Amino acid sequence: MTIRFDGRVAIVTGAGNGLGRAHALGLAARGAKVVVNDFGGARDGTGGSLGPAETVVEEIRQAGGDAMADGADVSSFEQVEAMVAKATEKWGAVDLMVANAGILRDKSFSKMEPADFRKVIDVHLIGTFNCCKAVWNGMRERNYGRIVITTSSSGLFGNFGQANYGAAKAAMAGLMNVLAEEGRKNNVRVNTISPTAATRMTEELLPPQALQLLRPESITPAVLFLLSENAPTRTIMGAGAGSFAVIRILESEGVNLPETEWTPDAVAAHFDAIADMSKARALEGAFQQTQKYVAQAAARLGIKL
Repeated sequence: MTIRFDGRVAIVTGAGNGLGRAHALGLAARGAKVVVNDFGGARDGTGGSLGPAETVVEEIRQAGGDAMADGADVSSFEQVEAMVAKATEKWGAVDLMVANAGILRDKSFSKMEPADFRKVIDVHLIGTFNCCKAVWNGMRERNYGRIVITTSSSGLFGNFGQANYGAAKAAMAGLMNVLAEEGRKNNVRVNTISPTAATRMTEELLPPQALQLLRPESITPAVLFLLSENAPTRTIMGAGAGSFAVIRILESEGVNLPETEWTPDAVAAHFDAIADMSKARALEGAFQQTQKYVAQAAARLGIKL
């Protein structure tokens, strides 16, 4: 079955270039009305112009689609709220949100200024919160919503010189986990994309041949799937160069120690068994970890719960 978005209204942030542009064009090509949001600043978040967003809107219109440009700064809740209100007034609702906007201010941690750490957190983490919050109640009231937020391998796995970016991007997994649970009963599905693409953020890091393979258009199929009617929820998808994967946070089975061994020395002695990932699994919620630890302790002590 072909995935379509006819009658749906989407907002894509950071859609004036790169990944966001590809996502906006992909949604419009499959029938969605699209708000192309872009602050229009430089890679470090300075400056600002509506020009990039207007260019993408014109591309969509030339192809027969329907779109509008918006220059909201995602780190301002008032501006994001106004963007959602404008889309709702024009098209009736916002059904799909792709929180993609981002900046880079890379430096090794010893040289990183607090202002640069805070600015990246404001755009990526607070900006994503603002986008989700501004559409959340409307989606719940209509019992329909699809949200895709953007993480990065820099946050999930680490990358030198990106403490600010990595911290913000790792936080996306936590935000998704909670929103997916809170949105489940109202058919609001929340997922995360972890893209590897040739964009303004990566163009200086890779050779030309790799950049050609990592076109932003290779990420968009995963994003559109995660926005679709039958999308999963609480899923992190990795994508790049035509490869697609699911990323999970796993916990080892672990070892329950008797109270006489509640010492760092005992933890060190048992660490190989504690770290054995052969029976590792993804937990479905925070309380599941609590239940697991209590069950292990009860089993060792012969207590029936």
